[in-house]
Amino acid sequence: MSVIRNIKKEDFQDICKLIKNEEELFLVYPNGSYPLTVSQIEELSEKRKDLTVMEKENEIIGFANYYDFQPLKFAFIGNVIIDVKHRYIGLGKKLVTHMLSTAFEKHNLPEIRISVFNSNTRALLLYSSMGFTPYDIESKIDSLGTKVALIHMKKERERATQKI
Repeated sequence: MSVIRNIKKEDFQDICKLIKNEEELFLVYPNGSYPLTVSQIEELSEKRKDLTVMEKENEIIGFANYYDFQPLKFAFIGNVIIDVKHRYIGLGKKLVTHMLSTAFEKHNLPEIRISVFNSNTRALLLYSSMGFTPYDIESKIDSLGTKVALIHMKKERERATQKI
C-alpha cells in the first residue's frame, strides 16, 4: 500500500533517484539539469509549495508539488513522477488526485492547472480522463533540440467531483 505525505529533507536524495535519464528529467522538470541533484530539490523546496512524496514500503516512489501558486486563483501541479518500477498501476492518478484534493480543499483554489509535453501521451490521456482540458499550447525546445508542444491543461473546482 502506498502512502502520500509531505516531503522531508531526508527524502531529497531518493527523489533524485526517480529520474533515470535526461529525457525523463525534461518531461518532469524542463528547467532542471541532469542528473537531478539534492541542491536542485532544495531550490524547488524554496520556490514551490506542498512538496509531496508517495512512499511504498519505506521507499520513495513518487513526487509532485505546486508552482506558480496564486492564492484563491490557481496553481500548477508540477514535477509529477512515479518510479519506473511502479508505473501503469494507477499510482500517478492517485498522486494527482491527492494534489487536486489538497488544492481544492486545503487551499480553496477554484482552478488547478498542469502542463504536459505532447510526447507524453500516457500523461495526456491520464489528465484528460481526470477532467483536465487543454487551454493553451506553448512551443518549447526539448533536450535534443527538437521543437515540441507544451500543452497547458486546467480543471475547475466545480468539475472536481465529476472525474477524480
